[in-house]
Amino acid sequence: MVPCMAERNPAIRVLLLPKDTNFFGTIFGGVILSHIDLASSVEARKVAAHRYVTKAMREVEFLAPVHLGDIVSFYTETVRIGRTSITVRVVVEAERWGASPTVAGRTGHGETVKVTEAEVVLVAVDELGRPVPVRPEPQQA
Repeated sequence: MVPCMAERNPAIRVLLLPKDTNFFGTIFGGVILSHIDLASSVEARKVAAHRYVTKAMREVEFLAPVHLGDIVSFYTETVRIGRTSITVRVVVEAERWGASPTVAGRTGHGETVKVTEAEVVLVAVDELGRPVPVRPEPQQA
């Protein structure tokens, strides 16, 4: 059974720090991409304990900025299991705790904002970096 994102348990959760910000005080997109990569590998290891390398990251569009002090959650869901690859969907949400409100009538504290989402394709590899089956191959009779 594949876990459903509806369970709402993040693969990882982070509080981003000043070192992760640009001149405007928002978090660099590359920092978010790095955490998406990490969250997808956490999900893939739930399916099968292998080493994984990232083959592709699809359709990453940033919908809202992440501010210093936001708590960022990375929710994952296995979308597809191939012979040597796993595709994982990652949804990124930020809880606003440090930023001033950007929308009239909102407090800016404790609100949840969808930041982005992506599909990540990971390939299971051996110690030499060669693709290996995610699940054991059936024995030929």
